[in-house]
Amino acid sequence: MRLNLKAMASTGVLFLLLFVGCKSEKDQPEQAKPLLGPLGGAITIVDDSSLAFSLEPRGLSINESRAFFRGRAVFRDPWTIAPASANTRDGIGPVFNARSCDACHVRDGKGKPPTAEGGVFTSMLVRISIKGNDPHGAPLPVPAYGDQIQNFSIPDVEAEAQPRVTYITKSGEFEDGNTYELIEPVYSFEDLAFGAFPDDFMFSPRVTPGMTGLGLLQGIPEQDILNNADPEDQDGDGISGKANYVWDAVNQKTSLGRFGWKANQPNLRQQTAGAFLGDIGITSSLFENENCTTFQTNCKDAPTGSEDGKPELIEPIFDDIIAYSSSLAVPAQRGQFDPDVRAGFELFKEAGCQGCHTMTQKTGPNKSPELISDQTFHPFTDLLLHDMGEELADNRPDFLANGREWRTAPLWGLGLLSKINGHTRMLHDGRARNFSEAILWHGGEAEAARQQYKGMTATERDQLIRFLESL
Repeated sequence: MRLNLKAMASTGVLFLLLFVGCKSEKDQPEQAKPLLGPLGGAITIVDDSSLAFSLEPRGLSINESRAFFRGRAVFRDPWTIAPASANTRDGIGPVFNARSCDACHVRDGKGKPPTAEGGVFTSMLVRISIKGNDPHGAPLPVPAYGDQIQNFSIPDVEAEAQPRVTYITKSGEFEDGNTYELIEPVYSFEDLAFGAFPDDFMFSPRVTPGMTGLGLLQGIPEQDILNNADPEDQDGDGISGKANYVWDAVNQKTSLGRFGWKANQPNLRQQTAGAFLGDIGITSSLFENENCTTFQTNCKDAPTGSEDGKPELIEPIFDDIIAYSSSLAVPAQRGQFDPDVRAGFELFKEAGCQGCHTMTQKTGPNKSPELISDQTFHPFTDLLLHDMGEELADNRPDFLANGREWRTAPLWGLGLLSKINGHTRMLHDGRARNFSEAILWHGGEAEAARQQYKGMTATERDQLIRFLESL
């Protein structure tokens, strides 16, 4: 029997199957109530294996399921150097950061800094720009290097540069006298192929974000996001979330940004096309020109995977990748009847974390996939920009986002990072080695929450972390 998960999620039946049906009555705490509904609504799946971020949700139509698996194959397979016999999968580069989507988003998870200090960036990249904005309000690219450092290239073409990172240790103390250490990244660039960077050079290192629930985030009605914005902090709570408005190449207009570390992408299609061009060097119907500046003559002269002037990413494959990214299942919360997890949930709210990490969102009507239409889900993000303080500032504006502002990162799935990606690195540049360090780096609008955390007892801090690890 194939279950109607969409209908069941709306009535609460799905929640009972996911979280209660697997336990007997005697195993349930007395009068225990669920902390939340299914984190991903109808696309929630009970799985905490190393493949939990990569699974198809139950309930897709036959055609949606076929598109999902075609998209997954493209996501995982590496692109080749042109010309090649597989003319729908060639044209990588000439300069690039990765050979496939999966090389950065390993098992659809989150990237990390190099394992060793000074190591090669493989699931982390560096955005670059100079002062000013283009006609659409985007950052101005660096004349010789573009808008992103590509640290790999095909033969006979120069890689642009090699970014490096080392760390400075910083010590601190909780109010109960226990101490902690943070590591602050220090960046440098080696092997600059096209000369020194200009004096107004700006850069922003960023690890690749996870793929969890992207279709749901895209499905939140714009007005619902704007209803949570309070750029002037009129309610006086110290939280001033604001929207980023960015150029929408799909619709040729300025639109609300919702994807990326600074909410600088308006939709999944543009986010995906940008990643194909910037990260892999693959052109698409949205971005048809190879990622070579006028200074990079070998790059410009290299063969491409285009046929008859058409983009290297053909439209059917482009559609399949979007179908895959939009439909990935969301892993269910784990251990929600654990007393420490439940205590941690209350501490999360008492500290005011939900002021930015909005627990509950809803999608509007949706046709692809239909399963995510009219869903209530729990991503723990408002998709808005917040001032995170000077310590986390990259000092690089991006459309309306200033150098201290970042989009609230979703929290769902982070408790599975260790199992799926073999690390627990967090924040935009991966400087936080665990949840505790991530909280301790929060400043600006989150300063009050950080101070609340520092004032907790060791037991309370452990309980809060237990809750976050359950997501």
